[in-house]
Amino acid sequence: MTFAYDLFRCLLGLSAMIGVCYFFSSNRKAINWRLVGIGMAMQFVLALLILKVKWVSMLFDYVATGFRKTLEFTSAGSQFLFGSIVNDMDSFGYIFAFQVLPTIIFFSALSAILYYLGILQKVVYGMAWMLSKAMGLSGPESLAAAANVFIGQTEAPLVIKPYLEQMTRSELLCVMVGGMATIAGSVFVSYIGFLGGNDPESQQFFAKHLLTASIISAPAAIVCAKMLLPETPEALAAVVTKDGTPEDATAPAPTKDKRLEMAADDSNNLLDAISRGTTDGLKLAVNVGAMLLVFTALIYMLNVFFVGGTDILNDLAIWAGLADADPAASWNNTIRAATGNRFEGFSFSYLLALCFAPVAWIIGVPMQDITLIGQLLGLKTVINEFVAYDVFRVIQNDPTVTLSPKSTLIAAYALCGFANFASIGIQVGGIGAIAPGQRKNLTDLGMIALLGGTVACLMTGAVAGMFY
Repeated sequence: MTFAYDLFRCLLGLSAMIGVCYFFSSNRKAINWRLVGIGMAMQFVLALLILKVKWVSMLFDYVATGFRKTLEFTSAGSQFLFGSIVNDMDSFGYIFAFQVLPTIIFFSALSAILYYLGILQKVVYGMAWMLSKAMGLSGPESLAAAANVFIGQTEAPLVIKPYLEQMTRSELLCVMVGGMATIAGSVFVSYIGFLGGNDPESQQFFAKHLLTASIISAPAAIVCAKMLLPETPEALAAVVTKDGTPEDATAPAPTKDKRLEMAADDSNNLLDAISRGTTDGLKLAVNVGAMLLVFTALIYMLNVFFVGGTDILNDLAIWAGLADADPAASWNNTIRAATGNRFEGFSFSYLLALCFAPVAWIIGVPMQDITLIGQLLGLKTVINEFVAYDVFRVIQNDPTVTLSPKSTLIAAYALCGFANFASIGIQVGGIGAIAPGQRKNLTDLGMIALLGGTVACLMTGAVAGMFY
């Protein structure tokens, strides 16, 4: 395919995503089209620099190598604890239990160290400054958007904790969408081992592209949030002061808070920071393992239920003379044959694939792969990205399935985000705990944030497809 065709597919996908945000916008007349244009331009420029400009690409390769090295550091700790079992077992279950999950714990502790030393704040501040200047965002919005790229949707709100109660609904949605459109650093590193396995080249590939995906999703998330719920002067005027009283009606017109001030780390010392990071990482690792166990079992159960139900309906249709009695012509066998045995029949996974296949096509996935990638997009939205990446790994390692390199790249980018139904509860509970006054707004904006986060990830996938 030519670059012109790839560009057309990318622009078609981006136009469709912008159209979705425009359709669901709460105030179409208030949309700041300048911000939309700048945000989309930032996506293109960042993707172009990282993927096509040699020295920038090399810089990101070095950064990706650093993330990949954390897998080796974790392996050293795992070998001390579990012995030779870490390297002697090649099955995915052992790799996941003794290599992937420990990575989450180690990187969580490492992030806590970097935050305590002030290094992470400087990186977040640099990106926040760029977003604030380029897109005209408030200071807290910019900080949250940048923090989401590195520390995830549960920790990022803590960076702007002093400002949360005074944020407008538009600013709050920007924080929520940013959290859903990106992933946390701890799970980011685990995905490298998850998808790359024990192959250093594959690990390097996913390290670079997942890092790129999380970065270029930040401006996309802002665009989606500001289209779905544009900021208005009336909303800014309704903001209360820090002591809880309304702003003086005779005061000058309110302006956005441009301060880029991050909440300080409250650890007593470096050892305390390491201890807290390790504990948080352990909780996350246990949660991830339990979540995968439960949801994988549920998907298997639903697949059996759907396929079995289809067989029963097919038998009833044969009894009524409405279907062919030849077993090869049964509905489930027809689906198996039509999909090259990629699906076991009219399963839950196949239903998701049908629903999301048009979405996969619109963001540039080659026609022969739209059902497989559609299945992944559906799993990511309905369940979560970890389950979707697990199925993605299975597809990649299946010798009977040939997934094009372009589809692999688009899937890696489009799945890179926390946009799923469970994240609504996580954000309402997490942000609501530190800003109780915003709980009603959080619950009201949950579904809108999910839509915005999903669209932002799809925009990122479309942009990545253009530069393949």
